[in-house]
Amino acid sequence: MPSSAPLTVAVAQPVCVAPGEPETVSDNVELHARAVRQAGTRLVVFPELSLTGYDLTAPAVDPADSRLAPLVAACAEAGAVALVGAPVRDVDGRESIATLAVTGEGVTVVYRKSRLHGAEVERFTAGEQPVVLELDGLRLGLAVCADAADPAHAEEAAALGIDAYVASTLYGPGPAQAARRDGHGRERATAHGVWCVLATSAGATGEFPDSSGGSGFWAPGGALVAQAGTAPGELVRAELDRVAPDRAAPDRAERPRP
Repeated sequence: MPSSAPLTVAVAQPVCVAPGEPETVSDNVELHARAVRQAGTRLVVFPELSLTGYDLTAPAVDPADSRLAPLVAACAEAGAVALVGAPVRDVDGRESIATLAVTGEGVTVVYRKSRLHGAEVERFTAGEQPVVLELDGLRLGLAVCADAADPAHAEEAAALGIDAYVASTLYGPGPAQAARRDGHGRERATAHGVWCVLATSAGATGEFPDSSGGSGFWAPGGALVAQAGTAPGELVRAELDRVAPDRAAPDRAERPRP
């Protein structure tokens, strides 16, 4: 039976070490591990390409990379799952912009971005279907950045029976992008009667000298529950309860379990 207890979730917008530094991934891993310990929640969601910054030339990250060990250790200590972003390469050589689930047992690729944007198409292959991550009785539909900007993506995920639409994103600075960010969160929650969880970058990330911040939570129906400011290093927390009907998902859904 699914758990009736709320799922405690944090959205983090960590400081991002500049690309090209010798220890970019290792340093970002340490900052992620610090955020996991600080959050004290069951789930911590990070922005798009959070381990490398939004650097489309960054080398792919192997889930078995020893540099990820401090984050695995932090998740083990906290009893947490961290959703982090990185470029990954499959055995067939295709590369994706991915969401990795980190637990105390290791790291797995759980989602590949399906709506590629701009120059991303020159290197990366789009994911082929929506994915639902099951955690403590809640069903989380995963998204990366431009996915969340396309209403059809949320519709496809919601059709699988989800409690929350969880997006790792990047928005540029300024009022127009902040309004666009908040509109996406509010509209997805309203349209499908689910939580919308949005982790987005703050400050510099990869090739972007600045980004919006404003990671947050929208309740089913669209009300804003909690939101970070614009500063790197902030995180906010919320408790998510179950909203999806008690039914099995269609066979076509991937249902990874961290």
